[in-house]
Amino acid sequence: MRKTKSEEVVEIKAFREGVIYPVKSTTNAAGYDVHAWCLDEWEKQILITANDTKLIKTGLNVNIPKGYEIQVRSRSGLAAKNAVVVLNSPGTVDCDFFGLMENFEVKVILHNHSKNGFVVKHGDRIAQFVICKLPDIELKVVEEFSSSSNEDREGGFGSTGV
Repeated sequence: MRKTKSEEVVEIKAFREGVIYPVKSTTNAAGYDVHAWCLDEWEKQILITANDTKLIKTGLNVNIPKGYEIQVRSRSGLAAKNAVVVLNSPGTVDCDFFGLMENFEVKVILHNHSKNGFVVKHGDRIAQFVICKLPDIELKVVEEFSSSSNEDREGGFGSTGV
């Protein structure tokens, strides 16, 4: 029996002019590269000073199907070469984050961990979107645990060594 492609689709549309849509850099990449949008008259580029954080516009709106999320992750090259990362990595865009107004534009929280300033220009690849299916899990409050597959584990942080 031949497998068919998933019926699920994440719709994406430009919220602003000059948007660069996310694309996969290689066929088997997990994430879609996300680009900065910096075309306001007063904002042709954005400086993230040393040890500072900025909210970077993408110019995008998304429509995510129920049961899915978009994880916003750091780009490894940006992190390794410039110490610039998505601060809350992975950030989550929930399926109910939807609307056509400005407060529903997808933005990326970038933090500069370096000692030097970092300039973000329009079109720079700043993050990646990884689309993930969410498990259907119930969170249940209990007085005692029924069982665990980890009963032989002891300790907490650092208990397994370096």
